[in-house]
Amino acid sequence: MNSKETEDRIIQSYQRDEQMMILVFAQWCINHDLDPHALYALAYPDQAANPALQQAIELTVSKDEAGDIPDSTLLGVLSLFGNEELAFVVTEEINKRPKRK
Repeated sequence: MNSKETEDRIIQSYQRDEQMMILVFAQWCINHDLDPHALYALAYPDQAANPALQQAIELTVSKDEAGDIPDSTLLGVLSLFGNEELAFVVTEEINKRPKRK
């Protein structure tokens, strides 16, 4: 395999992983009755029309069908991809939840 093929494979792998990160975000939003578009727009106002986000939203299932996505998992995945702005918005939403005793 030459260096161009290796580079192409690395890019494709990153893009698949990035799409999975977006899907995790979108499903987490659905699971918590939040609008993924609205949260994304808060973090990235100049990227409101994101085709990857729209595609991920189309792949989500209802919260009744979905498995739980722990907050820490979502925040870890967002951090891994350098989405600090989105992680901040997600953290604000987490902090809005009623505190359990």
